[in-house]
This record gives sequence, structure tokens and C-alpha cells, in this order.
Amino acid sequence: MFDQIARYMNKLITDRSALAGKIAIAAQDDVLIVDGNPALTHLAGDILARLSCLGLVVAAPSLPFADFLVARASREESCIIPRDTETRTFLHDIPFLRREELGENAALDIARLLGSRKGVVVEGVGIVASGALTIEQAYINYSSIFHSTFVKYLQDLLHDGFLLPGEAEAFAGFRRDWLRPLSADGLSFRLGPLADPAVILDEIATVGRYTVERGLVDSFFGNISCRTGDVIYISQTAASLDALAGCIDPVPMDNSSTFGITASSELLAHRRIYEVSGAAVILHGHPKFAVVMSMECDETECTVKDCWKDCDRVRMLGDAPVVAGEIGAGGLAKRVPPVIAGPRRAVVYGHGVFTLGEKDFAEAFQAMVEVENWCREEYFRRVAERLTACRG
Repeated sequence: MFDQIARYMNKLITDRSALAGKIAIAAQDDVLIVDGNPALTHLAGDILARLSCLGLVVAAPSLPFADFLVARASREESCIIPRDTETRTFLHDIPFLRREELGENAALDIARLLGSRKGVVVEGVGIVASGALTIEQAYINYSSIFHSTFVKYLQDLLHDGFLLPGEAEAFAGFRRDWLRPLSADGLSFRLGPLADPAVILDEIATVGRYTVERGLVDSFFGNISCRTGDVIYISQTAASLDALAGCIDPVPMDNSSTFGITASSELLAHRRIYEVSGAAVILHGHPKFAVVMSMECDETECTVKDCWKDCDRVRMLGDAPVVAGEIGAGGLAKRVPPVIAGPRRAVVYGHGVFTLGEKDFAEAFQAMVEVENWCREEYFRRVAERLTACRG
């Protein structure tokens, strides 16, 4: 159990979602096991003892965005409601506790909220996330909240500007110190066409790891596939993209085997994309700036309420079309294939990016880098424009 705790503590640090030294993980085995920051381990153990789940992460995020969202909320609000797909699908909303709302027994206050949600933001403490059966689930829920609060804060900032003391300085520090230049430099891709099953499995695992390491997806989200002949090799549902060995399914194009049962929930979308595009590989990630910009629409007289599901308009982010669509076997399989064949890239509202490669993953990976870099540049351009307008 201590090995698992160490593994996920290290993942929180390497994916830069939590501050090293400010992480605690608790697990209920035959006995309660806790490790990490001394003050936080005491809190984590007290919380987990009050829950029926088996794993818990308490950590200070590497960015102050979650705390800023709490501070910017009205006094009547008690939760953060981002509009990205991960929140809508897995979290629904993110409850929070303000500093002054924590009683003498903070563990009890937090445990009450975790009884009905997978995670909570505690102002001044960080993100607390539970896992019903495993530490892995707690880590996934933490990652989802970090991703969603990141996206939500950047959206709110774009619309409302800086509202709090220290926000401008923190945002400048985020841009200067946290963000890293994004490229495919230094990565090695096998030249296609890819035909040998062993080579395909190894390359998918390698590219999945690249996608996580370059910050194009949080490790347990996104999917990746390669088609050779009538077989699609695709990552399994809920598989970590940076640990895909043994988690890739060969699925016939005609779905004539049961391998599709454990394959990614986006299998149908992948199959239809292959049918219309002639591509050899598909890469799907959740790069954060693309997610933010996908939800920025200039339409002022639209009557659509559920933009993420019902909008039939195709917008553009640079040379990447943006479409709406439910994940799984719903809208994505209908909306993405018609628009992706030409540009070899497409963005889904609030969800992420699909890119294609004609022969191998080098093209698909570079395309995702280009989409995210365009969205990053456009976001900062609009922020600057917004701040200039406010000063004027």
C-alpha cells in the first residue's frame, strides 16, 4: 500500500498539479495508512475515518486558481460549476468550503461534503478527493478537479478580468513560471505505415506517455488508436495514457469480437473517423487552452441552451473546426467524422482535441501541439485585449 501511495504522490508532482511537500494520501487497508505532509496526513486520516471510501488525496494545487474561484464566488454560492466535459460527466459540480466556514472539526465538515461528491475545494488547504475503492480513483478525481478549476478560472478571467488583490501577479507568475513551451522537439516517432502488432502496441504506449508528459492530457483521460487493415488497436476505457502496456485492445472494424467491451468509450467515434478519413492513427487529448477556447463563442443571438450537446454550428479555432457532441457513443461519433477528414484535426466543445496521422503518430502529435499553441496564443491575446479595454 505504501508503494501505491508513493506512486500517486509522485504522479501529482510530475504532472505538476500539486505542490511537492504539500500532499497527503490516506488509504484504508486492514488498518488506516497515511503518508505525506505531517499536518495534511492528520487531516486526511481524520476525513477518511469518517467515510466509507478506501482512498483519499489531500493536496495543495500547484496553482492558486481553485482558491481564486472560491474568493470570487458570491456569498450565496457554495460550489463551483465549470462547463467542461469532465465536470459535467464525472463531477457535476465542485463544492467548496471557505476558511471561515471550517469549524473546530474541519475533517467532519469536509467529510459531509464528500459524502455526495468526489472532491471538494477547501480554501487555504487545497483539493480533497476521495476514491471509493482505490487510491487511483482518488488521484483521478483530484486530477479532474485540478483540470476543471484551471479551465474555469481562465474562462472567468477572460470575461471578468482581475477582481482580487494578488491575482494579476499570480497570473503573471503562472504564465512565466508554470507554463512551458509546447512542442514535439526531442520526441522520437516510428515511421509508418505501422503494420506489425507488436510495433503498434509499443508505439501506442510510447505516444500515450508523450501526450501526458507534454501536458496534452491528464493521464487517465483521452484515448489513442492505430488502424492496420481491418483492425483498430485502441486504448482501453479508463486506461492511463502514460501506462498503456497491457491496456490496448485489438478490435475488428466490423466489431465481430468482444474486445470492444473494454475498449475506449470513444471506439465508435474512432471507427467512423477511420471510415471517412483514410487515416492510420488517431490521437485524442484534453489540452487545457483548447478546452477553454472551445467554449468561447461570439454568437450573441443564439437560442441553444446546451451548447455542448445541441449546437449544430461549426466554428473555427485557427484551422481546427469546433463541434458540439456528447462523449461516448453519442454526438462525437456523429459530429467529429464529417469535419476532421480535411483539416486532420478537430476540437470538441468543452472536451478536447482529435488529430489524425496519415501513416504514423508524428503528424497527429504535431497537429495537437499546433492546435494547443494556437489556442494558447489566442487566449493571451484576448486577455490582453480585455485588460486594455478595462484600463481604457
